[in-house]
Amino acid sequence: MSCTSTHAGHAHQHGPGCGHTAVRHDGHVDYLHDGHLHHPHGDHVDEHVIAVSSGNRDGCGVQAACGHTHGPGCGHEAVPHGDHVDYLVDGRLHHVHAGHCDDHGALAAA
Repeated sequence: MSCTSTHAGHAHQHGPGCGHTAVRHDGHVDYLHDGHLHHPHGDHVDEHVIAVSSGNRDGCGVQAACGHTHGPGCGHEAVPHGDHVDYLVDGRLHHVHAGHCDDHGALAAA
C-alpha cells in the first residue's frame, strides 16, 4: 500500500477500543476521526477516501428515506467519499442533495 496522503502531526493511536468508528475499506480497517478516514501505517497515519464505484456510487439516484438533515453536529459520522462528504447512517452513506438524501451505498463496520 502506498502512502499518497498522510495526516501530519497525528498523535492519537488508532486501534480496537480507541473510541473511533472502525470501518472496512479496501481490505483493511480504517477509523473515522473528525471527518477523516484514518489508516494507521507504521509511524504515521494515512488519509483515505472512499472511492466512487459501483458499490459506492456518486450523484443522485437512490434516495435514502432518513428524514434528517445531515451536517456538522448532526450525530452521524462524516465520511470522505470521492470529492465530497457523506454521513454514515446505519451502515449506509447518505449525501445531502437538493432537499433530500442520496444513498451512496454501504460501508461495513469492522
